[in-house]
Amino acid sequence: MRVTERGRRALIATAMAAVVGGGGVAVGAAAFGPAAAQPSPTPAATGAPAPAGAPAPAGYAAVVREVLPSVVLIRTTSGLGSGVVLDTKGNIVTNAHVAGDATSFEIQVAGQAEPRPAKLVGTYPPDDLAVIRADDPSGLRPARFGDSSRAQAGDVVLAIGNPLGLSGSVTEGIISATGRAVTEPATPGSPAATLPDAIQTSAPINPGNSGGALVNISGEVIGIPTLAAASPQSGAQAQGIGFAIPSNLARDIARQLITSGQVTNSHRAAIGAQVATVTGADGAPAGTGVVAVTPGGPADQAGIRAGDVIRSFGDTPTPDAESLTQALAGARPGQSVTLTIARGDQTLTTEVRLGELPGS
Repeated sequence: MRVTERGRRALIATAMAAVVGGGGVAVGAAAFGPAAAQPSPTPAATGAPAPAGAPAPAGYAAVVREVLPSVVLIRTTSGLGSGVVLDTKGNIVTNAHVAGDATSFEIQVAGQAEPRPAKLVGTYPPDDLAVIRADDPSGLRPARFGDSSRAQAGDVVLAIGNPLGLSGSVTEGIISATGRAVTEPATPGSPAATLPDAIQTSAPINPGNSGGALVNISGEVIGIPTLAAASPQSGAQAQGIGFAIPSNLARDIARQLITSGQVTNSHRAAIGAQVATVTGADGAPAGTGVVAVTPGGPADQAGIRAGDVIRSFGDTPTPDAESLTQALAGARPGQSVTLTIARGDQTLTTEVRLGELPGS
């Protein structure tokens, strides 16, 4: 399946070049696309999410009343999106694909007619996250962040945002799975990105929900909705399959951007090589080809050369660049992994000590 982006249907990439470590965009797992320029999410609360087995309240009005004032509408010259208020200084977290190439924005606070100007603080496209800051922070209500590591399949969640420009819309569902690795295709102003450890949810995510809030029934934001899946056969949006960036990651990256304007610790594994899918004589993917190696990087130190074809990453086959990205999304910097490599007529194995994907 693939993901729709900004109302358009985004094709699953079966071949793609990407930089795996050593700088540039990380190669991801499954190919998905960001859900259109969508309203940004609300930061989650500091308390723990309600247990999966907790009884649902008679209604969710109280949760919505708590979270909605922290979710703002973001306008750029190229579209609309959403953001979540992080603090009383006016910092707002959103998706990098919502911010795009813009450096100035207008934000709309729920219940207020006049928009406020805002400026870009920093962006980190590899995790599809950005922070903007309102020029006037008065009256902005910070959202509460929850601990996304405690989210479980079966937990009830709400997606709050501005789908199709309908501000303050709320949809309900459950967490379908955690720990997904998905890849967004490149869009104008935003390169391809692989999202590790994404939360899968059945709460409907439509264009305008991106950058919004995925909230548990305790009123804590545990994720930032960013992807909506689509059927590869019909191209129609797949019902009940969406993805959100976990709040723990969003909060960590946002804090780095606020502190220094850039990301200094990505927490993401890299091999330090530029790769691309190799196509066989029949046109089918035939492996992950090494296009270039970063001097002194993990691949270089392991003896990997340009022209090598990576057949597997540990026990995981890598028939294309996306499968290598997926494997890296589940790995850790400093971890040692055995790669199987084809070099001409030879099949070799080599151990690589993974590095860390550079920050912004």
